[in-house]
Order: sequence, then structure tokens, then C-alpha cells
Amino acid sequence: MSTKARILEVAAALVAESPNGDVSTRAVCEAAGVGAPALYRHFGDKEGLLSAVVDHGWEKYLATKRDRAPGTDPVQDLRDGWDTHVEFALHNPNLYRLMNSPAMRTPPAAALESHRILTADLQRAAEQGKLRLAPELAAQIIMSANVGVALMLVSRPATFTDESVSRRVRDSVHTMVFTPDVMTAPTAIPDPLAPEADDSRLPATAARLNALLRQAPAPVLSPAEDALLTEWLNRLSNAPRS
Repeated sequence: MSTKARILEVAAALVAESPNGDVSTRAVCEAAGVGAPALYRHFGDKEGLLSAVVDHGWEKYLATKRDRAPGTDPVQDLRDGWDTHVEFALHNPNLYRLMNSPAMRTPPAAALESHRILTADLQRAAEQGKLRLAPELAAQIIMSANVGVALMLVSRPATFTDESVSRRVRDSVHTMVFTPDVMTAPTAIPDPLAPEADDSRLPATAARLNALLRQAPAPVLSPAEDALLTEWLNRLSNAPRS
């Protein structure tokens, strides 16, 4: 193992074991058996070291996502994705807090990849007519709620003691994001144009058409037409409902 890898591994372990998730460069050097110059040469300073620990944490988290093969039901994949996200946070509380710290001003590439994976699952749901919003907006809503719940569970365990909180928030958010038929019958593919459909049929139809157009093997419209239609469909799919 290289010196850099050993320092990173030791730092990640100390973060996990620390009562408050913080470590000193001196403690890392002593545990890794290296001098301070070696740490500074590889990581620059403490902030650089912690940034590397965050990158390491995101890679560890993404391993649970990359190994997953997409299922036939994207909605179930999204339910499972929410649950595995919270489980990761509960098993790595200090690391998770550090991964989502406001002090980390530049999101790691792995964090952006995580968001792309979520958006891709929502894109599949839109293609099947199961989404009430544009995938990009739905991804922002779900990620915000998922991270918020996970942070509360790991940061305020004495307050958030009900194990069902995560599931309840997940289902509430999914009720807003997915069409009503999906929430009552997860395996069914709803027809947003059916007469009995509620006021979600227009946003769901717009989201589905937008998703299907993106999958077209060849451009159907000119770039200007495509940009205009995309703007209209996004506006319709994200329109607030009374």
C-alpha cells in the first residue's frame, strides 16, 4: 500500500471512530506512521485530507449503486435507492455528515454521479408514464428529502427515534412525484389520458412525452424547435397543481 493510500485509510478510520467526526493531522500522522511533511505533500493541508476522505466516502457509497442492475419497475428501484441511502448513512454517520457538510464547497465528481443515477431512474419512470414532474425537478426534490432525513437520523438520534420516519417521508415525497395509480398499485403502468385520471394527467403526459422524445433514435425537430418544445413540456410537467 502506498503512503498516500495508507494515510487516507487511516484518516477515514479515525473519522469513523471520532466522537464528533473530526480528526487532527497529528493523530493521522501518528496512526499512519508518517511525518507531517508526507501528509502535506500528498494532501496539502487538513482540508485537502478531509476532501479526500469525502471522495473516498462517495466512492464507497456509489459501490452500492453501480453494482445494481436496473429492475423492470423504476419506482421500486427508487424506493430501494432511498432505503439504501439511509442505511449507508446510519452505518457511516460521521462519514455521511462529512460528505454532506456545507464546508465542502465543491461537490465531488462521485456526488454528481449519484445525482445522475437518480435522474436516470426517474427518466425511466417518466418513459413509463409514472412521473408527475420532469425527471430533473423530481431528482432535486427526492435528493433533498432523502439527504435531509438521513442527516437528521444520524445527527439527532435522540430526537428522531421512530424507525418509520424515513419510510413515511419517502412515501410522502413519492406521492407528490409519482402518479396516483403508481402509489396504489406499484406494478401498474397508468394511462395518464384515461378519463378517470385526476388532475395529474397533464403533467404526467408532458413528462412522459418529454422523456420519450429524448429516446428518439434520430432528431425529429430542429434544434430551435426541440429547445422550445422542451421548455414547454418542462413547464407543463412542473406546473403546480391546485
